[in-house]
Amino acid sequence: MQIRKKITITYIALSGFSTLLLCIVIFSLFKQNNQYYFIKRLQDRAKIASSAYYQKNLVHQDYFKDFKKKGLEELVEEKDFVLKVSSKNTFEYNTDLHLPPEFYHTIMKKGSSWTEENHRYYYGQIFSEGNQRHIVIVTAIDRRGSTSIIYILQILIFGGIGFIIVAYFFGKFLARRVINPIARITNEVHRISASNLHNRLADAEGNDEISDLTKTFNDMLDRLETSFEIQANFINNASHELKTPITTIIAETEIMLLKERKTEEYIYSLENINKQASKLGNLTESLLKLTQTGYDGRKQVLDMGRIDEILLEVKASIDTLFPDNRVNIKLNNIPEDDTLLTIPCNRPLLELALNNIISNAVKYSDNDEVFVNLSVDKTKIKIAITDIGIGIPPEDIPYLYEPFFRGKIASKYNGYGLGLPLAMKIIRMHNGELQIQSETGKGTVVNITFEKSNLKNA
Repeated sequence: MQIRKKITITYIALSGFSTLLLCIVIFSLFKQNNQYYFIKRLQDRAKIASSAYYQKNLVHQDYFKDFKKKGLEELVEEKDFVLKVSSKNTFEYNTDLHLPPEFYHTIMKKGSSWTEENHRYYYGQIFSEGNQRHIVIVTAIDRRGSTSIIYILQILIFGGIGFIIVAYFFGKFLARRVINPIARITNEVHRISASNLHNRLADAEGNDEISDLTKTFNDMLDRLETSFEIQANFINNASHELKTPITTIIAETEIMLLKERKTEEYIYSLENINKQASKLGNLTESLLKLTQTGYDGRKQVLDMGRIDEILLEVKASIDTLFPDNRVNIKLNNIPEDDTLLTIPCNRPLLELALNNIISNAVKYSDNDEVFVNLSVDKTKIKIAITDIGIGIPPEDIPYLYEPFFRGKIASKYNGYGLGLPLAMKIIRMHNGELQIQSETGKGTVVNITFEKSNLKNA
């Protein structure tokens, strides 16, 4: 069922239910009001009948009867009965009255009562004159009240049906008002594909949920467009980087196979092929490690490792790659509690990320001093890596995490532009945060932070 129909049906159902409750309340109150005033009229007649009964003077009796006839509005089939009370619980019974015993019991106990049978009301009350007590019962048919109840019931029924009909049209109008913006968004979304991701939804007016949906979808399109552009650049750059050594190797072998060469020429050619093959192998290995972290930078975290031990292992690895490096790891402020140093991690990948960042600091500072400071407390683990190298131009910083991107200054050094994007993905995989602050010619500071509250959910 379409949402538009659901909204209409729901609106009609709620309107019908609320209208039914309102009609029931109005009908009940109207009926109670009719009963109250009709009982009051019977009560007045009971008092007059009691006064006339106790009058010994016939003139006075005629006066009360005449007053009742002329002074009060005549009721339909009005009758009154006077029953003498013999003792505390007994009274003279009239065979013309066919009332339940509970009615008389309530009168004897409370002094008055009323009941209704087939639109005929009975009101009874005890009156006393000296030592003599009587039960006066007045009965009549409330024809006007019955007619009024039928009339108000007809009004409520036809009014309720009319309101439901009106609610149907209001429901359709409401559904159209609610669904039309969503339908517009749906139609616009259908026109957006991978070939025209630059298109955006028209901004919705106001600050309602439809406006939030439009903004959210446009933000998603921004991210998708950026992701597509990054992937396109990645494919173009990867194909270029892979094609160059392969082309060089093929060309070198074809030249060598054209004719016999001297031993020195074969050695030179093989060295060149080996160089290009090594470059191709390193590049392929970096690409495989990049894909190992997943497209969203997340992968299963299985190990538990001490961050200080991981840093020391990274230092040992860098000592092998750069024997004359000047990396200084400061572990002076670490706590004695081992649990504060332990984090859930994919240890090989985390070592790789730290290795890439520290190696970059060594490489781009031309083997100058690099300081690695570890600080740990109950809320976070922070690693600050500081070098005094070439720095990063401000215009290059937004593109640092794009694979194969290399700035103008960094392009003078060997590399593929994969180390930092890979490190960023690995750190994100561990719910960490990577921040880079740099100034051209003065050096770079890389801050890696792991919040303890996030590490518990890693």
